[in-house]
Parts: sequence; C-alpha cells; structure tokens
Amino acid sequence: MIKINENYLKLRASYLFTDIARRVSAYQEAHPDNKIIKLGIGDVTRPLPRACISAFHSAVDEMASEATFKGYGPEQGYAFLREKIVEFDFSPRNAGINANEIFISDGSKCDTGNIIEILSDDCSVAVPDPVYPVYVDTNVMAGRTGAWKDGRYEGLLYLESTKENGFVPEPPAEKADLVYLCFPNNPTGASATRSQLEAWVEYAHKNRALILFDAAYVAFIRDDSIPQSIYEIDGAREVAIEFRSFSKTAGFTGTRCAFTVIPEECAAYTSTGERIPLHQLWNRRHSTKFNGVSYPVQRAAEAIYSPEGRKQTRELSDYYLANAETIREKMMHIGYKCYGGDNSPYIWVECGMDSWDFFDMLLNKAEVVTTPGSGFGKCGAGYVRISAFNDLDKVKEALDRIEVAVK
Repeated sequence: MIKINENYLKLRASYLFTDIARRVSAYQEAHPDNKIIKLGIGDVTRPLPRACISAFHSAVDEMASEATFKGYGPEQGYAFLREKIVEFDFSPRNAGINANEIFISDGSKCDTGNIIEILSDDCSVAVPDPVYPVYVDTNVMAGRTGAWKDGRYEGLLYLESTKENGFVPEPPAEKADLVYLCFPNNPTGASATRSQLEAWVEYAHKNRALILFDAAYVAFIRDDSIPQSIYEIDGAREVAIEFRSFSKTAGFTGTRCAFTVIPEECAAYTSTGERIPLHQLWNRRHSTKFNGVSYPVQRAAEAIYSPEGRKQTRELSDYYLANAETIREKMMHIGYKCYGGDNSPYIWVECGMDSWDFFDMLLNKAEVVTTPGSGFGKCGAGYVRISAFNDLDKVKEALDRIEVAVK
C-alpha cells in the first residue's frame, strides 16, 4: 500500500498567499468592472534592466548557431556568473567568498526549502515570528514539528520579533540546531546591525548551530553601516549559509535566477560527532536533483554586474524605495504607526485591529490588496504588510483610496 507523507496533513488549510489570492479572486468575480490595486505580494512591476534584456537577446542568438549553441551547463552555474558575484557582491564588503562556494539556482524560495534535505530530520529549529511562511511550512513537511496548536506549530522555537526589540530577535537562552534569519526582514522591513549579527554568529558557534541567512532584499540597503552579508561577520563562514536572489535586485521574479553561498568551512555533524562539510553535501544534492539555470538567464544575470547593469538595477531599487517612502509617509499622515521602508521595500503598519479584518476592509472599501500580518505569525497580529512593488501612480492612487476608506 502506497502511503503519503502524513506531515503534509499538519499544514494549515491554506498557504498565506493562496488564501489572499482566493479572497481577491472572489471579490473580483463579484465586482468584475472594479480596479483592484495590489500592494500585497512582493512581485516586481518594472521591466528588466535594459542591460539584462540585451544580454538575454545575445544569448538566445547564440543558441540559434551551431558554433555557439549550449546544451547542459554546469549544475553549480557558469563560472562567468559566479566570478562576477564574488567580484561585486562579496569582495567589496570584505566577505571572503570564492566562486566555488556559490551555487546558481532558479530561486531562493526553492533553495531555502530544499537546503533542509541535507540536515537531520530531528534537528531543532528556531524561526522568527513574524516569519516568511516558507521557512515554517517546509520544516512541517519534513516532519520537524508537532501539530498546529494555538496559532503555532509545536516543536518549533519561535523568536518573537516585536516593536519593543525593533523586530530583530536576540539569541534565545534555549538551544536550537537550525536558525532562520532574514535581513532586511520580510515582512517587517527591519534591518540587523553588525553587533546583532555578531551575537547570532556567537550563538551558532556556542551551540554548534547553523544559520540560514536569507538576504533576498540586500539591494535595498542604503545605510552602509548595515552588513549586507552574514560573511562580513567574523566566524560566520563556519556556521552560516546565505541565500540571495536576483528577483528583487533586478526584477527577475518571472525570469528566475538566484544563488546560495556555502563556504567550505561550513559544517554539520553526524550522530557520532564527526564534522562534515555542508558544501560537499549540497553539491551532491544540487547536481543530483538540479540541471542548472538556462544559459540565457545566466547571461542576463551576469549583465547585472556590468557598469550599465549596476546603474540600472540601482535605479530599480531606488524606484521601489521611493514608493516605500511615499507609503510610509502617507500611512503615518493618516495616523498609523509604521516600521521599515527605509532599507527595505516593505512597510509594516500597526493597524490597530485584527489583521484579516483590516485586510478585508481595505479590499472591500478601497479595493487595495495588502498582506495580513497575522499570516506571518502570532506576533504579526494587529499589523499589515504593504509592499512597495508597484508603479508609483498606482501606489499614490491606492493610498488615496485607503485614506478615504479609513476615514
């Protein structure tokens, strides 16, 4: 008798963004002529940078010629892209990473979910609250949690992130084997200081733990004192894996390209205490289950690092940050307390009521889609996340609608 993975039965009835999509779809069906403005999910709206488009076209043309056609590429990614990543993303920050430690993939969401395959099923897991749901749900699927009870999964260590601690949790007194950190943070927009990250690296060394550091929104950091990589912290190479994405950096949400960094010193342990480098395990998993990102996509990603590409991607992130500033200022003018939005494309709004009720009110009265904070965890109750990923004119129209709706 074939059996299912019964851990899937522990998952909540709906994934947060699926539930949002269902409610929006129901409203749209009931009001087919009305125009909804979406400031919910973190999907970009601006076109790819021109440098990327040009590189894309050139690479596609190469695929049309027998002399330059490319078949299967290296699973880890082409050296031309990995070397550019080192040159521009890590070397300028004195984060000692080499090209062999970079794995190109089709998305950080996939990587953060798949990385746990190389770790023991019985490792203890710490996640921030509020948290990007993928971190939690993938561990539920892997059997690392108990049942859903009172708004949380049993067996997970929740790191409460509140306005009192600036939405950056301190290392807990309890021991955890695996720790998820995301900065700039999704959903709260908070950034972690160097001293805060140093405390987490120290915690990981003390407990022989592993940090999974999601830096998907690094392109929005404008304060140079804020670390842009966990590897700027001494000792992080031994205890941290970093995930990065071109989705928000260069609008690759529909193009799909990202990378994961696993230093050669980073290790975990067997049941007998033997130290095993994670680089070799992930390399085996990656090459076994993944055939690599397409050549044209990697050429387009490489173009991000050209002089034109760096200028154009900076303009993209500046555009969304300007949207974020507009949203934050308007929501504060209306009377709401807001967080984030300065080194992040997300604004975390204290709405003063149930998150889903506020979401429904904005959908029905303003026809604006946000994201209920409670969907990210217990500590998100009473908040909504507003995304800056949209066109400026739509952002302004949405804010005007919100002002009318709440007053």
